[in-house]
This record gives sequence, structure tokens and C-alpha cells, in this order.
Amino acid sequence: MNLLNITTRYVFFTGKGGVGKTSNACAMAVGLADQGRRVLLVSTDPASNLDQVLGVRLGSRPTAIAGTPGLFALNIDPEAAARAYRERVVGPFRGTLPDDAVRGMEEQLSGACTVEVAAFDEFTELLTADGEAAQFERVIFDTAPTGHTLRLLQLPAAWTGFLETNERGASCLGPASGLKTQQERYAQAVKMLADPDRTTVVVVARPERTALQEAERTVAELGALGLRNHVLLVNGVFRATDPGDPLARAFEARGRLALADLPPGLRGLPTAEVTLRAHNVLGVDALRRLLEPARPETGLAAAPRIVDADLPSLGSIIDELAEAGHGLVMVMGKGGVGKTTVAAAIAVELASRGLPVHLTTTDPAAHLVETLGGEVPSLKVSRIDPAAETEAYRRKVVTQAGRGLDAAGLALLEEDLRSPCTEEVAVFHAFSRLVFGAKREIVVMDTAPTGHTLLLLDATGAYHREVLRTATGVAGTIHTPLMRLRDSAYTRILVVTLPETTPVTEAAQLQADLRRAGIEPFAWVVNASLAAAGPSDPVLVERAAAELEQIEKVRSTLAARVAIVPWMPEEPRGTEALRRFATGRISVASA
Repeated sequence: MNLLNITTRYVFFTGKGGVGKTSNACAMAVGLADQGRRVLLVSTDPASNLDQVLGVRLGSRPTAIAGTPGLFALNIDPEAAARAYRERVVGPFRGTLPDDAVRGMEEQLSGACTVEVAAFDEFTELLTADGEAAQFERVIFDTAPTGHTLRLLQLPAAWTGFLETNERGASCLGPASGLKTQQERYAQAVKMLADPDRTTVVVVARPERTALQEAERTVAELGALGLRNHVLLVNGVFRATDPGDPLARAFEARGRLALADLPPGLRGLPTAEVTLRAHNVLGVDALRRLLEPARPETGLAAAPRIVDADLPSLGSIIDELAEAGHGLVMVMGKGGVGKTTVAAAIAVELASRGLPVHLTTTDPAAHLVETLGGEVPSLKVSRIDPAAETEAYRRKVVTQAGRGLDAAGLALLEEDLRSPCTEEVAVFHAFSRLVFGAKREIVVMDTAPTGHTLLLLDATGAYHREVLRTATGVAGTIHTPLMRLRDSAYTRILVVTLPETTPVTEAAQLQADLRRAGIEPFAWVVNASLAAAGPSDPVLVERAAAELEQIEKVRSTLAARVAIVPWMPEEPRGTEALRRFATGRISVASA
């Protein structure tokens, strides 16, 4: 099928990070605008790169896209939304309550859940009849990676249910009476999302087994939320033009096999395919071509020549990580760059050396078990399950804080714990336990995609500030999670990226955010490099040549240490494949 044949007013692009949601959402928006429609393109991703793809500086209000009459775009800025939300809640009390009380309210509203629900407020306004989107015929949402998006789409139902039962007191987002004014809008958003005549969800995947499995899970989870009007978009389908290139044959074969063995939950869905392009899809002209039928690309580079540069493998980084014998290794980056594979490879290699290793994940969409392919001696595996952690946290609070409360007080406590924000607190507590557990073993943490991870670190910082504000006479004895993260001898942050413009730019932004929090990354890992693999197929060669500038940028200006991992013909799945992934030596090709 063609994406331009979708007729619903609202279209959501969702899927695992790095699969091409943004480029395809932009291409659909450009195509519809070219048909004469008035279109609004919205990013709900905290790590949005709409600006780069469209070549326009965007803000929180619709901005016209030059060269495409009728197309407007905006980014939902979570931090700006949170500032406006805090002021709406706190503003009416300035001058009427003591300054200390107002500051306490501001501190209460400084957490990650406030950022989340404020962004949600902006999102729901676009779904309602009187919102800013009312002037547009079509509204296309470029969403955050799957886990974050599912959380966003769950919020209308979660907050509607909470507000229906919260008759008194305050929530962690301010007075419940203030929240109730939003209840009708939240209910309208739930109804809009579940209406197949008004909303279509485009689930984007690469022609790779794990990406398609993730797409199947997404379809099931969205179905459970009442969203059942799905379209599958397979992005980056490659067909070799040089049959003599074994790398190209392997690249094509992996995709063909993945599509032939499509997960059951995806079979029968309307499906569109988009061909892998030789160049990054940036700018309106390139977006117009993206949805056109594939045809051979001309003027591409000749076969590469090998540059005499022996670059470090991931194994060189692992050697340094192994020296201390304990500590926290956090693997961070944009969704879809291979964080789970990198984390698993590090953990397997460290465990193979007899070190005590705990591999864990904060990513709801992680595939640790599938990646490992079985048990590994000396390796413990776990994940932070938000639902399980939230239930455990609720039980603990009711048991400890509920002592001595009368029936009314206990009911109020339990009501407050039904707030969706309780999940953020529970996940933070689980994260903190893992941070402190690294005193006894090496904890390798596969984190959620960038935006979600920064919200978690924001909660860490808020907790740190509150501890220091209330502590008296115990200087030097307090250790907060943020202190551990700032300790370079205790915590090693690995920033993972692909050798492409947008992932490198976003990784650099992540590094800047970490540095503002006083956290210095230990090393960068440039993953799945075609340049490092040395192809001869023209399309792959052109993509490999484009990587060199980004590899040099990382090596010379961004990273204190760098490891480069080539794109591999075999999927790095199972112990032996992960060890090859971790220890291979490579060189880089150029055009």
C-alpha cells in the first residue's frame, strides 16, 4: 500500500527507535501537502530531530515549511510545557500563600512525571476539537520510541481513571481539583485515539527480526489500549546491485529472511515497503522521493579503498571496564542504535573472564533474553518491570506509611498511590537499588532511549537536591544515586551511536545534557558501521562513504575514547556471536 492512501485525520508513526519514523512521517506530510491538503506534523519525541530532517528551526507553535505550501510542523517541548504547567498550578497561589509554601509546591512539581504529564497536556490539546490543530485537515504525529509512546498513549485512560476516583486532596501534579478541569479533554482524547475512522497507527520497522518482533508487540499493546487501526511500514528494504559483494548479499538475505518469517501478529496488516536509499533523507526534495517507487540510483561512488587506520574494537573498552572488578556501566543513546546488543556483548565478555556481572535494562522494549540466546555462567540478568515495581512500591508505602492512619487517612494514601506518577517514583527506586548494587559486582545497564533516560536522570537529580536540602549535620556521609553517577571511578557511561548525521548529533546532545548534570561519559561506541565492513555494492559504498565524516567527528571532537563496530553479516545473537561482536579488530574504508 501507499501511505498517501491513508484517509484518517490523525496518523501516528510509532515503533522501535531508529527505524525511520521521522523520515517517513515527514515524507507522508510532504506528500499530502503536495496534494493540496493543509497538514500539521507534530513530534512528541523528547529527542526530536524534525528540525534536521525538514531543514527548519521549529518551536512549540506551528511553523510553515518553505517550499511546501500547506505544511506546518511543531515540536512538543517537554521542558517548556512543564514550565508552563507549573506556572498554571502554582501561579494562583503566589501572594496568597507564604513564600515557603509556594517554593514547596514548585519543588513538588519539579519531577519527571510533571514533565511527562505536561507534554501529555500539549498532546491532548491537539486531539480536541477546539485545539490548535483544528485548522488542519490532517495531523501526523512523529512519536518517541515505542516504550515512551506507549506510556504517552496510556496516560489519557490512566489519568481519566485516577480523576474519577480522586475526590479530595492533591496528587503529585498539584491539587486534584485543578486536574479535574482537564478530565473532559482527557476522555475526549481516549475516544479519538480508539476511533478507527479518525486515527491510524503506522507501526514502523526495519526488515530485521528483532525490529519486526518489536512491531508485533507494539501492535498487541496498542490493541490492548483500544487502538486497532494499524498499518505496517517496513523501512530500509535493500536489494543488492553488486552480486559479487558478499556483504551486500548478506545484507539483502537478512532482510528477505526476516520478512519471509513475519511474526503472526503482523500478518494480514496493510503493509508498505520503503527502499533503502544511498543518502540520508534530509530536506523536502529528498522526502518527496522517499515514497516514490524504487529505481536504480546513478552516480554513486566506486568500490572503496581501505584507509590504513587500525581503530579500537569494543574489546579495548571492555579491557578497561574489567580492571576494577565492580562498578556501574550504563549504555546510553538514541533508540535503535544497538544499545541492547552492546550491553549484552560487554556483559558476556566480562562474565567469560570470571567476573561477577549483572546485566539489566530500564528499557521497556529491550530484548536481552533473545539477544543472549541462553544462560551464561557468572551472568545474572534482570529488567526493571514498571508494573511489578509499581505494585511492590505501593505495598511497601501502605505497609510503612499506613501504620497509625485511620480509615480515611489510609484511603487518601491509597488513592494518591493510584496516580500514574507513582510508576515514575517506583522505577526510580528500582534504578537506585541497581546503582548501589554496583559496589559488589559489575552492573551493566541497558537504558531506555535518550529522552526517557533523561527523564529518569532528572528524577535522580531532583531526589539528590531534596536530600541535600533536608540533610543537616551529616555532610560526607550521604551518597545519593547522582553522586554515584558523577563518580568516574564508580560509573562508566558509554554513549552508543550509528555513524550517521542525526544519531551522532543526538548523541552529542545527550553528552551535553549529561555534562550539565555533572556526569562525564567514559567512551563512545560507533556501531554497525558499513565503512568498517568494507562493502563494494554501490548503494552500500555510498552510505559507507557518508559515514567517514561522522566517524572522524566522533573520534576527533566528541569522544575521549572510541570503539567502532562493523556491520556484521550475522546477527549478534547468542554467546559466541556476542563475543565476536565485542572483540573483533577492524579498519575503516573510504570512497
